[in-house]
Amino acid sequence: MLRASTDLNDDDIDQLHALVADWALLADLSFADLLLLVPSRTSSQRAANKGGHTEFLVVAQVRPTTGPTAYHNDEVGSVVINRWVVRNAWREHRIAREGEPEWDGGVPVRTEAIPVRHGNRVIAVLARDTNLATTRTPSALESAYLQCANNLALMVAEGLFPFRGSSAELPEAPRVGDGMVRLDGAGKVIFASPNALSAYRRLGYTGNVTGEDLRSVHRALNLPATTPAVWHAIGRRRPVEVELAVGSTVVLLRAIPLFPGQTREVLVLVRDVSELRRREAQLLSKDATIREIHHRVKNNLQTVAALLRLQMRRTKVDEARDALRESVRRVTSIALVHETLSQTLGESVPFDEIADQITSVTVDLATTGTRATTKRVGSFGMLSGALATPLALVLSELLQNAVEHAFDGSAGSIEIRVRSTASRLDVVVADDGAGLPDDFQLEHSPRLGLQIVRQLVLGEMQGTIRLQAGAERGTEALLSIPLSSG
Repeated sequence: MLRASTDLNDDDIDQLHALVADWALLADLSFADLLLLVPSRTSSQRAANKGGHTEFLVVAQVRPTTGPTAYHNDEVGSVVINRWVVRNAWREHRIAREGEPEWDGGVPVRTEAIPVRHGNRVIAVLARDTNLATTRTPSALESAYLQCANNLALMVAEGLFPFRGSSAELPEAPRVGDGMVRLDGAGKVIFASPNALSAYRRLGYTGNVTGEDLRSVHRALNLPATTPAVWHAIGRRRPVEVELAVGSTVVLLRAIPLFPGQTREVLVLVRDVSELRRREAQLLSKDATIREIHHRVKNNLQTVAALLRLQMRRTKVDEARDALRESVRRVTSIALVHETLSQTLGESVPFDEIADQITSVTVDLATTGTRATTKRVGSFGMLSGALATPLALVLSELLQNAVEHAFDGSAGSIEIRVRSTASRLDVVVADDGAGLPDDFQLEHSPRLGLQIVRQLVLGEMQGTIRLQAGAERGTEALLSIPLSSG
């Protein structure tokens, strides 16, 4: 909308994106809806040429979580014309307040228009619209909220808010309703909300926070090192996050500097994240346990492969030795997946590395004297462990089949072509060998390897597999596997 309907440059648009990313703080403190209005391109030109009125386009809206909304309908995309409070804020570069409330859908709405300054220019207007239907005498909590909101509004008008690079979009960032502490320039607590008091009680502070120096509160909790970070918010003119931890209780503080005009205050949002940290620790522990299990499975499979190799060396019958060699290859392919999973956070693996290792192992263990050259085109990407294990075995079997049956003692090449989309994985294993027999049918093939491939693809991976003659010569194995959206 901004690029299509306004004359704002990329830097201006980035500034408005930053404002929208952090403006829920202002909406919650104000108990008001916020509408972001920008002058449309056509009306700006008309106003400049003929002195007409500027049309403002509503490009974003946010509702408060602390009070009733003023608008039940989405106002984004609507046009505002001849609204003097918006026009005055835009032309006079000052905060303009509505004299009498307007009525919207039977709801009285008081509007305050705040110019959004970027550098030395005003690039938009922020309408702060309050639902007056439930107006009553404000409590101490509401008064503290509104005082902080007014300071933030002044900072918007002065070009001091939003803070670029702010972390307010993080899921764990405290919101106004989680708890709020307001500090004066000397660090004394002017006001602490009930939720903030409860958080400090859980940390073990039993005194009265209001009226105390926050440094003395933190010293009483043996947390003196955490306090300087709060004052860095004023010095750096940007929010600062710090965690307070006493025993199993963890409280996250987000210190937001308020410095319009001569004001020097700090708004501290407080959130008890003890349960969140406990769950994170549990997840880390479970993840470490899962990786250890993969590591042990890999070690056990390698032990099995070593025992099979030992048995293979002692076996005199060629057919039995070949069967043991194929078993070693299959076990090794599965072990590669578990080795990668043991070194990876989460349950997904970069399959390209596994595919390349399987290709190398399969060619090295080939029973024929032929040394085939191999090449991979395309990337498998990240695959889940549940898919990677059967796919590794299928890839190993297809490569082994190509090495053993495509070339009759002569040199050859094998190419693995991969195409991955969000919903499917298509793999082609192509060789330039002798090709398929005329009467070949995959479903009736007596080869154990191809039977394993067919069973894994059709059953475990819910995919399709087809063997066909190559475009010029040789054989192509076409594999198509659906990828889960989860």
